[in-house]
Amino acid sequence: MDARDIESIEQELQRRCAMYYDDPVSWAYWAFDWGHGELAGIDGLDPWQEEELRALGEAIKDRAFNGVDPVVPIRSAVSSGHGIGKSALVAILILFIMSTRPHAKGTVTANTGDQLRTKTWGELAKWKNRCIVGHWFELNSGKGSLSLYHPAYNETWRVDAVTCREENSEAFAGQHNMNSTSFYIFDEASAVPDVIWEVAEGGLTDGEPMFFAFGNPTRNTGEFKKKFADSRWRTKQVDSRTVRWTNKTLLNEWAEVHGEDSDFFRVRVRGVFPRASDLQYFPTDVVSAARKRPVPLGLRGEPLVCGLDYARGGSDKCVIQFRRGRDARTFDRYEIPAEKSRDSMKVAAMIATVLDRHRPDICFGDVGSMGGPINDRLRQLGYNVVDVGFGHRAEEDSKFADRTSEMSSRLLEWMQSGGALPDVEELEEDLTNREFTFDSKDRLLMESKRHMKQRIGRSPDDMDAMLLTFASKTAVNLLKLNAEDEDDLFPYAGEPAKVRRYEPF
Repeated sequence: MDARDIESIEQELQRRCAMYYDDPVSWAYWAFDWGHGELAGIDGLDPWQEEELRALGEAIKDRAFNGVDPVVPIRSAVSSGHGIGKSALVAILILFIMSTRPHAKGTVTANTGDQLRTKTWGELAKWKNRCIVGHWFELNSGKGSLSLYHPAYNETWRVDAVTCREENSEAFAGQHNMNSTSFYIFDEASAVPDVIWEVAEGGLTDGEPMFFAFGNPTRNTGEFKKKFADSRWRTKQVDSRTVRWTNKTLLNEWAEVHGEDSDFFRVRVRGVFPRASDLQYFPTDVVSAARKRPVPLGLRGEPLVCGLDYARGGSDKCVIQFRRGRDARTFDRYEIPAEKSRDSMKVAAMIATVLDRHRPDICFGDVGSMGGPINDRLRQLGYNVVDVGFGHRAEEDSKFADRTSEMSSRLLEWMQSGGALPDVEELEEDLTNREFTFDSKDRLLMESKRHMKQRIGRSPDDMDAMLLTFASKTAVNLLKLNAEDEDDLFPYAGEPAKVRRYEPF
């Protein structure tokens, strides 16, 4: 075959890719040798894959990008069970966009570096080798970087794989492409931090932007879950039992062992978001019920406990939370915003004003950050303040890896037994986003505050103040607890209290 024959073939390949610009289904059936070689026994796309590509083609036609005027972003999210072939579809999507859109630029991410390298990029390598125009691109899968690019235009016609750690958020920013397509693909999207989603949205402002998210629905909070209630996104849930190549015997076994409505089966087979995330410690229904339930009766003699969570500058705030028995709602909560919390002695004076108003029996103050000096000053002023370190040793250290884990367990038990939370949205978001694991001694270990802050994009100050009210099994008037007189049972204040910021006091 001489040079003219090769040139003629290349021109035909280019013509076909241009012809399939808005028809990814036809492109996929043309670009791969289905039923032969590595694809022997596979005669084409699974129906759910074909449906997704067909929907993409329709969206492309609707927008009719002319190469100059920007169009509305194409957004698609798919949650699924295991083994449905989503990594294969991710690879086909990448190759379709790169082959039909000269100078397209993309970013792909997944929950871990290993997922990116061994699964996402490994699958892309296989499908590139199978693709009739795969030779147009170079694939880099070395330790330094993961990329696919056109060798003649390696800066402007490329897609890069980037880990989704928050410190990598800059890698998702500034991906603008006025005259072609800017695209993002999130694999295992449930685990991608919220801040990464926010930064990626900034790359959808010009050209023909596209955003695809795939994953098992392991968390019932976070941006991936939110997309399924966002009208701008096309969403789909894929049940593993409907996909032709999944192990139906194993799936049926899981149904018998766990039940079709169990969270295990919902996530791993049905592609449905769980009632509680695999990693979520405070179940959403428990938190929501505690926020909405009527304030319960209390016992005379129950101590009024105060939690003091401090912050110095940044975006964090100081929060003062009160609780008496099962009532954490009818006492005013106080917030000191970041800009007024930099001077520890001024913060101590503000808190003293609040404590004089409510006269708590005991206060538990975070000893981290600026907490030590504030607690010292409050004790000098005569208040009963106990130092608490979130990372300190638990009172029951055979069960809990640290004090945070122990306080979290007490808070969960309190909510389950009828405790009434403040009617505060931020607190509910903090609690339902907290994740957990177990340490090497099989002790409960809550996700670190630093890691949680990276995931949700802010500090969980409301939750920390609430946790501090469970720092110890505080003394209760045992005579009153043992009393049989119904007069010892009394309603708390009854009405939800206000959130007060610095200005009122």
